[in-house]
Amino acid sequence: MTLVLSARDVRRDYPVAGTPVHAVRGISLDVHAGEWVAIVGPSGCGKSTLLNLLGAIDRPSAGSITIAGRDVARLGDAEATRFRLTGVGFVFQRFYLMPTLTAAENVELPMAEAKVPRVEREARARELLGYVGLAGRADHRPFQLSGGEQQRVAIARALANRPALLLADEPTGELDARTGTEVIALLDRLNRDGTTIVTVTHDEELAQAARRVVHVRDGAIVDDVVRRPLPPAAPADGAARR
Repeated sequence: MTLVLSARDVRRDYPVAGTPVHAVRGISLDVHAGEWVAIVGPSGCGKSTLLNLLGAIDRPSAGSITIAGRDVARLGDAEATRFRLTGVGFVFQRFYLMPTLTAAENVELPMAEAKVPRVEREARARELLGYVGLAGRADHRPFQLSGGEQQRVAIARALANRPALLLADEPTGELDARTGTEVIALLDRLNRDGTTIVTVTHDEELAQAARRVVHVRDGAIVDDVVRRPLPPAAPADGAARR
């Protein structure tokens, strides 16, 4: 199995009033291609800090984080920015869509920043919006979309540059139960089609849908359970990965 992510002895300390706060305490974690890992734990346990470290939004105080063969913990600012644009896809609780742009334009945005030619990014945006069930909403702006539709656009945007890894921070946190279930079903489809996913969540339904559940407490992993093993063959790329 291909190793997509490898974290080794990762620590993140923050000084607060002269006293260090140990948000992440020596975590080691491997994620292979095709896995879907849910990181769960109580508020303040360090799981969102860990996700930020895995996505090169933050840098660890110690340890190494390798994604698709690159040690992202040691990237310079410009390299880290480029890596976040093309190496990982982010899905957030609050969607963070640009309100003045249409759904299609929001999906195109990271491709435009990556200098993808216009014709190619327009075709890719149409493909992804069709994949997430929003082909007929491409010209709608966020205020014209429901919360679930906005999150689907955000997922399509996160996949635009074909990242090696999809990171999702509480992706159902702003949704009602029915809409959250629909987003979970979409994530499950993405994973079955070959997308490697790491989610942080309080949502028990989302955690139970994942192939593997990692429990974090006080900045450390206390349990790591595989619920559904990967199939013997490598997963095939779906529309989201082509």
